[in-house]
Amino acid sequence: MTRTIDLNADLGEDESAAGIARDIAIMDIVSSCNIACGGHAGSRQSMRTMLAAAKSKGIGPGAHPSYADRVNFGRRSMDIAVEDLEASLMNQLGEIISIAEEVDVPLTHLKPHGALYNDAQDDEALAALLVDIAARTNLALVGMPGSLIEQKADHKDIRFIAEAFIDRRYSDNGRLVPRSEAGAVIAEEEIRIQQGLALAEGTALTTKDGSRLVIAADSLCLHSDSDGALKTAEKMRKALEQNGIKIGRVA
Repeated sequence: MTRTIDLNADLGEDESAAGIARDIAIMDIVSSCNIACGGHAGSRQSMRTMLAAAKSKGIGPGAHPSYADRVNFGRRSMDIAVEDLEASLMNQLGEIISIAEEVDVPLTHLKPHGALYNDAQDDEALAALLVDIAARTNLALVGMPGSLIEQKADHKDIRFIAEAFIDRRYSDNGRLVPRSEAGAVIAEEEIRIQQGLALAEGTALTTKDGSRLVIAADSLCLHSDSDGALKTAEKMRKALEQNGIKIGRVA
């Protein structure tokens, strides 16, 4: 039986002409995308552009909300009351949902960004909040396998998409190495491809400390702001297909 895996990318985070062109080019390679909706990056115009492109290319567009922290690109944890975070996230989702309706393309999933994504994997309150928001908006929820988010999504019968990263280094506990640490982002293209294949095939990858770790993933993520992201995306898809793995949406 042929293995199918989703290939996703975080898009709409760079509104320069070059950034927009790169993101639209990446859409020719991936099967789903996560669109910044104003918290860490993005605007109504960039959301509309990304949603229209996703519709034309037939890939699954998702919402990519975050802590409201554009200065730090949403990559710093915030001490914020849950009710205030809820209001912020619902505002972000309200924006992208309204634009998706205008473009006439349905959102398929919700993937939190940056520090919020990492914090929520093992935080009771944040995991519960994201699961509740996914239920309210009728969206599948993307997160790390073996996380509290996955447990709570299963309990609430919310579709959960287990995600892994081809361009990020893992710790032995299956969590991402913080970006503040050297080597957290994998710079070498060959190692990115090797890790992506291991994830797709369900074989072990090498953690930061040299251990071997198997991560079961439904979807593989590429960061569009990583150096050489477009080239890596092209090579990743080619390597997957050469190894008998189909690229396809799971949401």
